[in-house]
Order: sequence, then structure tokens, then C-alpha cells
Amino acid sequence: MASFTHHQFAGLRCPPLSSSPLSRPSSTASSKAPARPSFCSAAVIAGTYALTPAQKERQKLKEMFEEAYERCRTAPMEGVAFTVEDFNAALDKYDFDSEIGTKVKGTVFMTDMNGALVDMTAKSSAYLPVQEACIHKIKHVSEAGIYPGLVEEFVIIGENTSDDSLILSLRSIQYDLAWERCRQLQAEDVIVKGKVVGGNKGGVVAIIEGLRGFVPFSQISAKATAEELLDKDIPLKFVEVDEEQSRLVLSNRKAMADSQAQLGIGSVVLGTVQSLKPYGAFIDIGGINGLLHVSQISHDRVSDISTVLQPGDTLKVMILSHDRERGRVSLSTKKLEPTPGDMIRNPKLVFEKADEMAQIFRQRIAQAEAMARADMLRFQPESGLTLNSDGVLGPLTSDLPSEGLDLTDIPAAEE
Repeated sequence: MASFTHHQFAGLRCPPLSSSPLSRPSSTASSKAPARPSFCSAAVIAGTYALTPAQKERQKLKEMFEEAYERCRTAPMEGVAFTVEDFNAALDKYDFDSEIGTKVKGTVFMTDMNGALVDMTAKSSAYLPVQEACIHKIKHVSEAGIYPGLVEEFVIIGENTSDDSLILSLRSIQYDLAWERCRQLQAEDVIVKGKVVGGNKGGVVAIIEGLRGFVPFSQISAKATAEELLDKDIPLKFVEVDEEQSRLVLSNRKAMADSQAQLGIGSVVLGTVQSLKPYGAFIDIGGINGLLHVSQISHDRVSDISTVLQPGDTLKVMILSHDRERGRVSLSTKKLEPTPGDMIRNPKLVFEKADEMAQIFRQRIAQAEAMARADMLRFQPESGLTLNSDGVLGPLTSDLPSEGLDLTDIPAAEE
């Protein structure tokens, strides 16, 4: 039986699975085998022997690979959603001008001691040096609020030839904004604070909005050297703002004059002792330097100012006078003493009673002015004016003597 079966199916052999490029070449294949043999029919295979699961899986994969090969050969773009047109459109969308001076948006993805790496959706990353990260001088980009993940607009200032990476800057953008801000402040005619960072024979250099401005000595109200003003904040107003010429000229005298115009004689203000001199103490009253003369500290004689005041002390002072042209303000604590010598013995009481004593002082001034106007009317009755009990001028009334006013009942003004 076995010999019959062998003889019956001796010529019935299944050819190799495929001669497809995806199949391995068979070393035992006959040289006369057809270039692309066909599979045996299922009926023949079923009549000879059953395929194992592994053979079935191999046959299934082979059919799938042959189908994919044929599809790639005849219709390579079939079923692909991203076309060549889409690719070109994507290039146009993310392409940008890399010329120097161009503003581009980027995302910071790494920082180090020298700067920050920025993703600009270009072929290579761009770099932001630490000196270009801020208009102010900083040691690390984090001081300017630059951290990974920050999305910001940068300006291209150069290119690194070694790796074709771009060099970016935030400082250039901030520089333009600072000049615009200074022009706005000049138009509004406001007073700003500037820190003195240097000087020469002609004046001092102050920082305003991150820019270096020049303050001539002729525009500084106080007689001080550049060394004395160094690292101090002084009030300033704009005189000239010229970005094209990089000229920023400022005036301390104009700022002081405007501030002093708001100070009324007899008003009480809070001040800080800046320095002591043999003739008095210089007091900072809101950016204005006033002089508290030694004779205006107390009714009692003060031989050594340092026994009463020290630099850094905070105290209340009264405005006695101010010279707007010279920018000088005269101050007094003597007028605030409830009793003579309190500034030496009990300065705390003087400051507690300051507003009350200042009111009394202003009343004395008003009384003195009323007496002066009354005295003027006494010698000029033809003016047709009279003076009421409040010291206000008014029309001449019939109950007054034609020769003028009787001032014998008016009390003398206290000093």
C-alpha cells in the first residue's frame, strides 16, 4: 500500500512558495522552474496532506507582503493623507527670514551660565547670549525671567558660522522700548528717579529706564561732587531725548523746582537725616534736600548737632522757605517745640505735637499778614477798601472813620 501511494503521487510536488523579492531564494530550486510558479490548489493540498499552523501563517503573511509589494509598485501614494502639496505648505508655514534685524518667535528649551538655547523651528537651534538677554547687566538669564518653556519674540543679530546657528537678542527690543518710554515721559513732563552710576568733570551719568542719561552739574540743584552723588537716587526731568543721536539729557534742578512748588510755607513734612555739617543737617524730604540750620533745631543753643541728630534719623520738620531758582529749602524743628528746648530734651514730644504747633505757627503768620494789610489801609484810606475781623479786604463801610482804621486794639503778633 505504501509503495502504491508513493508511486501514485510521485510526480505531484508543491513548488516553492514564491519567487517574490520578499522571499528567500531556495538553493535547491530547479534551474528549469518557472519564474513565478503558482500555488497548489487547496483541493490538491487537502488530498495530499494538511498544512501545519505555522505553514498557514507563513502563507498568509506571504500573500499580504505580495499584495503590499504590488500596491507600492503600482500606486505608491494610495491611502496616504499627507501629500507633496501638504509638505510644501508646511515648509512655507515654518519658514522665516533669517536676516539680521528680523524679529522671530521662539521657545526657550535650555539655559546655562552663558545664555539660553531657543527653538526657532529652524534647521538648528538659536542661541541667546546672557549679555543680550536684558537691557540691564545680569549674570544669569534667570535674573531676566528667562526659563525653559518661555515663548518670546527675539531679534536676530548674527549667525554662528561654525554650526549655522542664529544669535538672538532681547536687549535690542528692550532698548527700543526704553527710548519710546522716555519720549512719553518727556511729553508728560513727569519727575522720575535716576540712579547715579558715574560722572566726569561736566556732570554725572544716571540710569533711566535702563538707558544712560547725562545730568550736567549746572542742572544739579545741590552743590555736590560726582563722588558724593554716586549710587544715589535723585529726582530728574527730561531735557532732551534724541534716540538717533543717542542723547539723553536730564535735569535735577527742574525736578526740584517742580517739587518745591508743591511745598507750602508752614507745612510739616517727614524727612530723613542725610548728613551733618557744623552749620546744620541736610534732610531728605521726598527726594528734595533741605537744610535744617543749627539755629533752627531748638530754642536752646545746640553746640554739637550730633548730640541731637544722627544720619538716618527720621523726623518731622517744618518748611520755613524755599528758593526755587537755587533749589534750596530751609527747614525748622525749633518752630515745632511746645516749650523751648523740647527738641533737645524730648524730641518724641515735638514730633507728636508737630501738626498742632504748625497750625499755631500758620495762624501767627496769617495774623501778621492781616496787620500788614491793615497798616497799609491806615495810610491809604483812599483805596476804598476795609479789613474785616478775619483779615480779608472788602469795600469801605459807612461805620468806619474816613481817616482810616484804629489799630490800637489789635494785639501784637507773637514771634
